[in-house]
Amino acid sequence: MRTPVSIAAVAVVTAAGLLYSGSTAWAAVPTNDTIAGATPISALPFTATLDTAQATTDADDASLNADCGAPATEASVWYSYTAPADGAVVIDVSQSSYSAGVIVATGTPGSLLIDTCGPGAVAETVTAGETVYIMAFDHTPGSGNGGTLQISVDNAPPPPDLSVTVDPVGSFNSHTGVATISGNVTCTGGDFVILETSLRQKVGRVAITGFGITELPCDGTYRWAIDVLGDNGRFAGGKVATVNFSFACGAVYCSQGFTTQTVTLKSAKK
Repeated sequence: MRTPVSIAAVAVVTAAGLLYSGSTAWAAVPTNDTIAGATPISALPFTATLDTAQATTDADDASLNADCGAPATEASVWYSYTAPADGAVVIDVSQSSYSAGVIVATGTPGSLLIDTCGPGAVAETVTAGETVYIMAFDHTPGSGNGGTLQISVDNAPPPPDLSVTVDPVGSFNSHTGVATISGNVTCTGGDFVILETSLRQKVGRVAITGFGITELPCDGTYRWAIDVLGDNGRFAGGKVATVNFSFACGAVYCSQGFTTQTVTLKSAKK
């Protein structure tokens, strides 16, 4: 005699079957899960989207991370790039659906030396004919294994365009002796610009010296002004010698400028 099967039991079996059959639709392990299957990058710019949910981590990851110190190297995948000429590249995984990091290494599989690493994006100098290995990974432990990796590799942008002028007339505060030097800066193609100025003024028998610094964005034209407090006295009206140094940096390259100029200090308006 057949034993009756309850509707509940059928429901449980059916649900289990759906769960099992659904698992077959999960993403496969990526072909570049290990360094042996590293995806070659033949030309730049290179972009790729990859499901890394089934990617793994191994001893190669752990060995490189010993010199990087990322919290984790889960769901790692590999790429390789052989540069046709000397230069620099930027590797960006910041648009991924998870907290992704990058390790870049040179050498041969099994005997790699880390060059650089970091979260989001890194820059790497490259030598013609040398192969660099790029590992993208999930660096947050317990956050879930990988997700949608968005990776781009491109030549680093050129140095920023930088131009700085110094006004021929500055000012000084007769009460504090602080001198103010100003001018214009035009900077594009970088992350920031730093302006430094050193002053030297003969006041009586003493040479008053001082130094000041400021930082501005590198995305247009700005007025700049630096207040300089004397190291050994107060600045006064008259001529002051200035040494002006500026530098602006992008992802890899920096630009710099250097000028010397005599500025006339006049009493600041009250």
